[in-house]
Amino acid sequence: MSDRAALVKGIRAWLGFFVVCLVLSGVTAFPLVHELRWAEELLGHLSVPERLPGLMEWIERVRRGLDTADADYPFLLYGTDWLAFAHLVIAVAFYGPYRDPVRNIWVVEFSMIACAGIIPLALICGPLRGIPFWWSVIDMSFGVFGVIPLYVVRRKIKRLESMAAGDPAPAAPAVA
Repeated sequence: MSDRAALVKGIRAWLGFFVVCLVLSGVTAFPLVHELRWAEELLGHLSVPERLPGLMEWIERVRRGLDTADADYPFLLYGTDWLAFAHLVIAVAFYGPYRDPVRNIWVVEFSMIACAGIIPLALICGPLRGIPFWWSVIDMSFGVFGVIPLYVVRRKIKRLESMAAGDPAPAAPAVA
């Protein structure tokens, strides 16, 4: 396998990993009410209430809020449906860099900027919405951990670009 082929294979593997994470993050936003009930049950069986009472109080509060919204104001949960949809649409955008990494590096760079934007969003909107700081840190970790594979992909694409720049230009097709 040539260096170029190995580089493209690595880019595609990292992009595949990122897209899978993005899709999983998206599809889990659809069944939030049920997921939170299951999480609360699981954490109760794991003795988390005794070890981390603050976490359990927060999980219970969020579950009560989601239950109330689901029962009385289900249209509020439509916002999380759109959140899920947005994750899925963004995942589709990575087909461009998968197909032609050099030409579509902008998708990767745009996504890196979006990851960076998670931090001020969490720091500003978290307190405005009554989100505990430690939960905002968890939210910010999505940006921090999300940018890592994107950074690796960007570096690999830049290497691929420099390899292509070193190649002689392809011959122009003959015009009849």
